[in-house]
Formats: sequence, structure tokens, C-alpha cells
Amino acid sequence: MSGAEALDQGPLRVLSFGCRLNTYESVAMRDLARRGGHREALLVNTCAVTAEAERQARKAIRRAAREHPGTPILVTGCAAQLRPDDWATLPGVARVIGNADKLKPESWRADAPPAPVSDVMAARETAAHLVTDFAGRARAFLQVQQGCDHRCTFCVIPFGRGPSRSVPLGAMVEQARAAVAAGYREVVLTGVDIASYGPDLPGQPSLGQALRRLLALVPDLPRLRLSSLDPAAMDEDLWRLIAEEPRLMPHLHLSLQHGDDLMLKRMKRRHSRAEALAVAERARRLRPGIALGADLIAGFPTETEAHFTALLDFVTEAGLHFLHVFPYSERPGTPAARMPQLPVPLRRERAARLRAAGADAANRFFAARVEQARQGQEEIVLLEAPDRGHTEHFAPLRLLRGEGRHGALIRARVTGADALGLLAEMA
Repeated sequence: MSGAEALDQGPLRVLSFGCRLNTYESVAMRDLARRGGHREALLVNTCAVTAEAERQARKAIRRAAREHPGTPILVTGCAAQLRPDDWATLPGVARVIGNADKLKPESWRADAPPAPVSDVMAARETAAHLVTDFAGRARAFLQVQQGCDHRCTFCVIPFGRGPSRSVPLGAMVEQARAAVAAGYREVVLTGVDIASYGPDLPGQPSLGQALRRLLALVPDLPRLRLSSLDPAAMDEDLWRLIAEEPRLMPHLHLSLQHGDDLMLKRMKRRHSRAEALAVAERARRLRPGIALGADLIAGFPTETEAHFTALLDFVTEAGLHFLHVFPYSERPGTPAARMPQLPVPLRRERAARLRAAGADAANRFFAARVEQARQGQEEIVLLEAPDRGHTEHFAPLRLLRGEGRHGALIRARVTGADALGLLAEMA
């Protein structure tokens, strides 16, 4: 279904909208619903980042109610948290479960009585959340942080997810050990704002300090990867790990959003263009060859062609490789929604131009890896299928000769590249 990831097609179906974190949590909620006694249901995990994500979720619910009358529909996620009454009135919806309660086993008992959606802004704790069965993926995902304390002018997620709260290190280590024991060769740490990890915990450990202890206490974990990072919150211990720790993958995905100072100021981001460029330069200096990804918004209110050109130039100047591009979407109640808006077609046109720049950047990265291969460099690949996977830099790679076992780490020789990624043969 357009806009959604369908995680199950059996009697207990799941539709997850929006971010990867939603997808990971959807897998956990599916398992909680099964253990809670739900034999047949549709679980819809909503997203509030864009109006289109909400529209698609409502459309999916109405369609499911028509095509599967009598099947209970369970709705959760950020959009449901923000306006639970609106979702509760949709056809077929049996229950709305808020974000503060969606990972609690008792919320998914089939015989649980209806309950009001809890105030997520009052949440003060979060539990370690490990997903090891994400649509057959080869890596495990460990949620180590939840919520956000910042107030970017375009974003409603802090009100859907609540305040920033961190998983204690002991729970992180226990879950990472469980992933290794289950055979996983890579763990990805996820959250809403993982760079802000720690201030709510005893001793106020930084993300870098927690990672250093995690890697020391789980020596059998071959690969650790990080989800999106706020460049304004990267601590010195994290930088030392980037420079010194080979098990921390040479791939950073940065929450940048724009490359023009006025746009960043109007977004209420905590970094400037120069500071973002300095982060990219430092990463390349400490870890030569590192891959850099970024989240970017096109068509933000008041964005002129000059502002957008500065964003395009920033992609090249920062040496970004992999872009997640979003056309700006008004969110009710946010400061940005009250600013002068650009026409929607113009936002989409600029997003398309930015994606094209991202494709060019990815192709340059692929070409550089091909050149490295000619000099004898091999890639270490985590296989997600017998003939494909991702490199340490999170570059997609397909094997033209040879196959391996799902979830295995293999060595590959790159022989070329196309628009979809690297082409290689087993080493």
C-alpha cells in the first residue's frame, strides 16, 4: 500500500507509516499483540511528520474497514497520540493506544478495557526495545532513546513522542548481548534524538560514553551502527570512537534539514551552515572515506531560489553522499505553519531537484569505491539476501557472482556500480 510498510499479511496485520523507528516499534507491537491474545486484527502505526502520511493512514483504515468488516483495527503512533478522538471515530477502529503505552504488554491484551490515551509529555522513562525480526532483515535494532526536548518550528514530534528519555546502559548491554546470541552481526541504535542520550540518567552519560562501555561489555558484537544524529549534540567521546573504533561503522546520518543560515534560523535548528560543514570535515578527517547521509527539507516557508541554491551547493560542499529528502509539509499548531508558505508544486519541484543532486552524490561515492577496488580494497558486506546487502558505509551492494548466507558478513570485490549501488563478486 502506498505510503505504508506492510509487515504482516496474516490474520494479525500491521501497517506502519513514516519513519524507520515507527517500523521497528511496529514489529514489537505485533509481537505484543500476538502474546496479548489478538488472533485477528489490523494494527496501524501512524505518523505525524507530514499531512500525506496522515492522509494515507486514514485511507488505509477506511479501506480495511470496507474490505474486512468486523476485524478490529488498533491505532497507535504519533498522529493518534496528537488527536486520539479523531482516529477513534474512524470506521472499524476498536482502540487507540498512545505512544506512552504502546510498548507496554498490558496495552495489547485482547481483553483489555478501553482506556484514555496517556499524556506522553508526562512520560519519564523508556524501556530498552530490541527488534530482531524486522521483515527478515539481517541486522537487529535497539531503541535506546525516546522523545525530544527541542522545538524545531516545523515539527510536532516532541508532542507526539514526549520528552527525551534514555535507556539505562545495563538494559542496552543486555539487549545487545541477546542480539549477538541470536546470531546478529550488526546492531543499529535507534531513537528520536539519540545524540541527546543521557542527561536524564544517573551520572548523565553522553552517547559516546555509553557506546564506549557498550562495545567494551559486548566484545563479540562485530558491527555497531547509529541512526540519525543531531550535529549540534555530538560529544567528544563519540568523536573519539569515530576516529578509533573499527566496530563503529564509517557511516553517519545527520539531521541537518537545510544548508542556508536564514532557513536554519527560521527552522530553529541548533547549528549553522558553517558548523554543519565543520562536522562533515571533522568526520572525514578522523575517519577517511566515511560516508555521510543527511535529512533535508525542500520548500520551507519563505525559502527563495537563492536559499535553495545554497542548499544544493551545501550538499556538494559538505561532501554528503546519501540524502533523505522531504518536501515541506505544514503541521497544524507549529510556528512554521504560520509563516508565508510556498506553493505545493514548487516544494515538490525543489524536492525533486534535491533528490537528483542526492543521486549524483551517491553515484560519486559509488565511483570512488570502484576506484578503491581497483587498488585492491575489498568491501565487508552484511548480507540481507543471498546476493545482496550493505557495506560498512551502508552502500547497497549486489553480488553478480557468488552467494552467501542471510545475515553473514562476507568479503566482496567491487567490479562496478549502477544507479542502485555497487556491483561485486565474492572475494
